[in-house]
Amino acid sequence: MGVKGLQGFVARVCPDACRTVDLKEMAEKHRVDHPDVPPVIVVDAMSCVRYWYTPESWVCGGQWREYLANLEDFIKAFMAAGIQLVFYFDGVVEAKKRDQWVKRRLENNKEIARIFRFIKTHRRQPGTEMFFIPSALPTFTRFALKSLGQKTVCTLQEADFEVAAYGLQHNCIGILGQDSDYLIYNTCPYFSIEKLHLDRLVTVMYSREDLCSALGLSLTHLPLFACLLGNDVVPERLLEGFWHKCLVTSPHKNSSYNRRTSILLAVASYISKVPCSYSSLKHLEEMLPLGSDKTLLHRGVESYLLPGQQSPWIRLSVTNCQSFSLQQQTAVCQDMEIFQVAKEQHIRSENYSIFNILSKGEVVCSNSLEDECDTEIPGQALIYRPARQHIYSVLLESGKGGACPLVKEWVVYFGNPLQQAELIEPVQPSVPGGTPNLKTLWFAKGSEVEKQRYSTFLACFHLQDGMEELQALEAPVAAFCCLLSYLMMQVSSLSLEDLNAFVALVLCLKGKSAAQLAGLQLAEVDSRAVQLGAVFVRGLTTLLMANSACGFPFRMDDLMPWEVFDGKLFQEKYQQSHRGCSLEELLEGNESLYTPFQNLKSFICKVCMAKKRAIQSRPRGNGFITGTQQREFIPSFQQTHRSYFVPPYHKQMRGSLWRNPQAQGREHGLGHPDQRRRFHPPPW
Repeated sequence: MGVKGLQGFVARVCPDACRTVDLKEMAEKHRVDHPDVPPVIVVDAMSCVRYWYTPESWVCGGQWREYLANLEDFIKAFMAAGIQLVFYFDGVVEAKKRDQWVKRRLENNKEIARIFRFIKTHRRQPGTEMFFIPSALPTFTRFALKSLGQKTVCTLQEADFEVAAYGLQHNCIGILGQDSDYLIYNTCPYFSIEKLHLDRLVTVMYSREDLCSALGLSLTHLPLFACLLGNDVVPERLLEGFWHKCLVTSPHKNSSYNRRTSILLAVASYISKVPCSYSSLKHLEEMLPLGSDKTLLHRGVESYLLPGQQSPWIRLSVTNCQSFSLQQQTAVCQDMEIFQVAKEQHIRSENYSIFNILSKGEVVCSNSLEDECDTEIPGQALIYRPARQHIYSVLLESGKGGACPLVKEWVVYFGNPLQQAELIEPVQPSVPGGTPNLKTLWFAKGSEVEKQRYSTFLACFHLQDGMEELQALEAPVAAFCCLLSYLMMQVSSLSLEDLNAFVALVLCLKGKSAAQLAGLQLAEVDSRAVQLGAVFVRGLTTLLMANSACGFPFRMDDLMPWEVFDGKLFQEKYQQSHRGCSLEELLEGNESLYTPFQNLKSFICKVCMAKKRAIQSRPRGNGFITGTQQREFIPSFQQTHRSYFVPPYHKQMRGSLWRNPQAQGREHGLGHPDQRRRFHPPPW
C-alpha cells in the first residue's frame, strides 16, 4: 500500500526528486562497473498489471492472447537492452493487512455494481475511469511470465519487502513498480512503471536522497517518517492528534497546499528535530495514543529494515529478514517433505494456493465482475466451493483417520461482509478405488499413478465417470470440458444457448491470433455474458488448484485462459447463440468444426443427464438483464462454522420444459428447426 499521498507529494512539491532516466544508459554503466554481472531490474509485478493490460476490452472477461502478446513485447524490449528482469508477486495477504484488504474488497463491490449499472443502461463497456482488471489477472500473469522464460517469484510474505531485499542483495540497477514504500526502503533505485516509455526505455526515477534534502531529513529518518504518516503497521486513525500538533508548530504554512501535503511537510519538520535514538522512539510511543500496543512504532520502523541493516531507532542490532518459520506455519500439514515441496513450488510460481492451504489452512479470493442483481447465477466463490472442498480433502487427507482441520476462506461474494473467515469442511471426492495419499500423487511414478492423478482431478469436479472420453481430447480442450461440465451441473439457470456459446468459443478460438482477436468489434455488451465470462475465468483458477493438489495430471500451461477463452469472442458467441443464429454462423462457416461441436456438447449433456440435470433451451434474444432485484442473502454462509453449497443437480428440474415432450426434443439441439434437421447429436 505504501504511504498515502507520498508519491504525488514528491511529484508536486519535490520535483528535483523525480529524475528522468534512460534505463539503457544505466544498464550500460552497470556493465562497465560490473563486467561479470548482468544488469537486473526487479519488478513489483502486482503494481504493473494495470500498465501491462492495454487491450481495449476489459469488461468481457479478459483479452488473454492480446495480454500475453503485450507481456512478450515488454520482455523483448528489456532483453534488447541486455537487461534481465525478475518478477515478484504477492503470495500471501498478511494478517496485519487483513483489515485494509477487506475494506478494499467492499469498496470494489460498489465499483463493480456501478459497472453493471452502466452496462445495463448503455449496453457497452464503461470508460477507462471505471476500469477494473479482469478476474484473476495477477494469477495468470505469473504463469504467463513463467511460460515466457522469466524468473518469477511468489512471495512468502509482503512482496514489497522481498522486492527491496532482492534489489539490495543482488545489486540490481533498480526496482520497477508503483509503490511509495520503495522511497522508504534503503535499497536500489526506484523506477516508475507508470511513467515508463517502453519504446525508449525511459522512465522517472524517484530519488530518496533528493526527497530527504527537500524535507531536511536523513535516510535514517525515512522509516519513522513513513510510520508517523500512517502505513501498514501504524493506522492513520491513531495519528490525527499528532498531526494536529505538528501542523500547529509547522513553519510550512502555505494556503495553496492541500491538507495531506501540509501534514507531510509538518511531520517532516517535526521529526527533523528529533535525535535519531531509541529513547526518542520510546518518547514518541508514549506520546502517541497507540492504545495497548506501545510497540507499533518500533515494529513499523523495523519492517523497513532489510537483511543486514540496522537502525538507531532500535536498541538492539537487528537483522530483519522477516524470516519464515516452518514451525509457525505448519498449521495442517504434518509431513515436512510434502510441505517443503509445496513451499518450493510456491516460490517458483509452479503451483496455485496449495502452500497457503497446507501452511495456514487459508484460501483468499478477491472480487470478480459479478452482478449482484442477477439472482440466477450464484457468486463464483459459491459455485466452486464444492470443488474446493474436494481439493481440501485431497490435500489434508480427510477420511484417513483423525480430525481433519477446517479451511479458512476469505472469498468475496455478494452478501459476505468479510468480518471473519468462513470455516469450510473438506469433503472427500468419489475417487474410484479411494483417494490416493499425497505422497503417491506427488512423488510416485508409472502409468498407474498417472491414471490415479487424472481420476482424482476429475473426481474433484464430479467427472470421474468421464475419464476415457476426456483423455481422448487435447489437454486444453479436456480441461475446458471439465470446467464447463461442472458449471452446467452447478448452475441450474445455465441454458442450452449458454452451452452452445461456450463450445463455439473454444472451437473458434483455436488458431486465432492476438491481432485477429483485437480486431473483433462488438455492437453491444451483454451484462449476463460479462458475469459468465468472469465466472468461467475464476473456474480456471480452480482447475489450477486441483491440478496442483493432484500432482499435475495436466501441464499448467494447458489450463491457461489464452488457450480456451477470449472475452470479446465469448460475448459474440453468447449473443449469436441467444439470438438463434445458425450453427454455420456460430462456427464461422467452418464445417470441420461441426462434428467436434456436437461431440463436445454431447459429452457435456450426457454428464449432466447422469446427474439428473437436463439442459434446457432458454433463448434470451436481445433481452438484457435490467432488473434491480437484490440477490437473496443466505446467512448460513457466514454465521455457521461449517458452510455448504448444495449442488443444484441434487434438485431434479421440474419446469414445464422438463414435462413437455415436444420441448425435450430441443434439449440438445440449437433450438432452431433447420439446425435440428441438419445436425443430429449422436444418441446415448
